[in-house]
Amino acid sequence: MKTGDQLPPRWPWLFRLFRDYAPKYAAKHFHFVGIAKSMPAPSSWEGPALIVMNHPSWWDPIIGYVLCRFWPNRLDFAPIDATALEKYKFLAKAGLFGIDPGTLRGAREFLRVGRQLMTYANASLWVTAQGQFTDARIRPVELRAGVGHIAAGMSHGVILPIAVEYTFWNESKPVALIGCGSPIAAESLSGSGPKQCTSVVASALEKAMDALAAEAQSRDTTRFQPLVQSRAGVGGLYDFGRRARALLTGRRFRADHSE
Repeated sequence: MKTGDQLPPRWPWLFRLFRDYAPKYAAKHFHFVGIAKSMPAPSSWEGPALIVMNHPSWWDPIIGYVLCRFWPNRLDFAPIDATALEKYKFLAKAGLFGIDPGTLRGAREFLRVGRQLMTYANASLWVTAQGQFTDARIRPVELRAGVGHIAAGMSHGVILPIAVEYTFWNESKPVALIGCGSPIAAESLSGSGPKQCTSVVASALEKAMDALAAEAQSRDTTRFQPLVQSRAGVGGLYDFGRRARALLTGRRFRADHSE
């Protein structure tokens, strides 16, 4: 880090450990975590990134860690409610920094860290910018003003909207679905004020959420690139009975419930 920096503490080895653990943890709770093939993650970009996600669930930070694997050599940070961070203190060294949401002090700390971070060419600031848990279907999408302040101050780099949705399909476990919107070049916002930048980013995120919702309604895993895949089926007596029935009828047993 640069001399005189006051970024939150971050242990790279702990960040990598949790990033590598996140897919295994997600696999225990989701049947499938996938990113829409029609909304792929960009392979790379020049400069810092403000990554803006919607915020439908407690699982969003875990999904963020899973997505970090697309861009493994970046300096990733994300804000989190300071009260929640108290429950998981080790995350304070794994790329998360605590803020007091809804307070002037919290806003100042978010802007201080965010603006400092955006001076690094390889930095990514991950933000669940709705500020509170919000159903993925609520429109219009409204974001906290801090996003616009960070975006307005970026001289280069990108703002990347990422839509996330959780739903049940054909298996006993839910699926987590992801879709990346079109990156917004920071230069395209040059001269725009924070309020206008917030509006532009909110519109881009809403467009990504709408596109992901359309993909989700297909209930078709082939339209998604798998990032995490757990074992299909229910197990126990239920799958034992299904196996026995398949054997007796001469059919091949499939643990999944797809057509």
